[in-house]
Formats: sequence, C-alpha cells, structure tokens
Amino acid sequence: MKDARPCSIAGTLALVGEKYSLLVLREVSLGATRFDQLVRNIGAPRDVLTNRLKRLVDVGVLEKVAYSEHPPRFEYRPTTAGLELEPVLLTLMAWGDRHLNDGDRPMVLEHVGGHGHVGGHELVPVVVCSECGEQVRHDELTAHPQTPGWTVTGPAAA
Repeated sequence: MKDARPCSIAGTLALVGEKYSLLVLREVSLGATRFDQLVRNIGAPRDVLTNRLKRLVDVGVLEKVAYSEHPPRFEYRPTTAGLELEPVLLTLMAWGDRHLNDGDRPMVLEHVGGHGHVGGHELVPVVVCSECGEQVRHDELTAHPQTPGWTVTGPAAA
C-alpha cells in the first residue's frame, strides 16, 4: 500500500482531531479556562479531558498556569499556536450554523472593534487573499503540490 498524501490537514487533525480537543479550544477561547468549567461545558469524562489537556499542553497549543498553590490548581490558556486555531473554530461554527442547525445559532460573536474601528458588528468568518484582501472562492484556487512525486490528483506516474 502506498503512503497517504503528505498533508498539513492530516497532521493538524492528528493533533486536534481527537474527540473533545476542538471543544477544549472552543471553551478556552471563550474564557472557560479551569478544569471544572471545561468538564461542565464540554461534557467529556474527566479522564479523557485530562488526557486531551495534557496532549494540547505537550504540543504547545495550550499552556498550563497555576492560579492557586494551596491546593494546587491550574488553568489553561491558549499559546500563540492555540490562538492561530481560532479562525478554524469560527469557520466550523459558521458552517454548522448554516448546514446542521437550519440557521439556528446557539452563539453569536460580535466584533467589538480595535485599531480605530467602531465595533458592534456580528462576526462572519471569511477567507481572504493576503495580497488583495478579496474573499477567496473555491473556483479561484489552484493547488501546487510541493512534495516530490505527488500531483494534485495523487502520486505521480512512475
């Protein structure tokens, strides 16, 4: 059997695709950073949640910070790498609202402003080109495989 396509999506899913991992990131990004809050809001078994948190800390997506010495208590905060996953969460949420919830939205996010921008606008995540700032559409993309021996459709013919 040939090896699967080398892919950053596969590598990312290996890290955050385990059950509950993205939900941990959702909760931490919303401000629920303590273990008991995470257990309550996610509904994960405590032992499973402990394993997910350890893995996310070990790979540098979250950091574990003490907030009490007696007894020892910790909270979990996103690292820079963790914060960079937030657009993925926002896009997944928007997709779920459109395609799974019949437009019902359990959570609405508001852009509060910054950098001279007046806030109070509902957030709608979009993917834009880093050069021109235009929203990117599927039919405007072209893939360029960078791994030797691979084409867009699979392994190159020998």
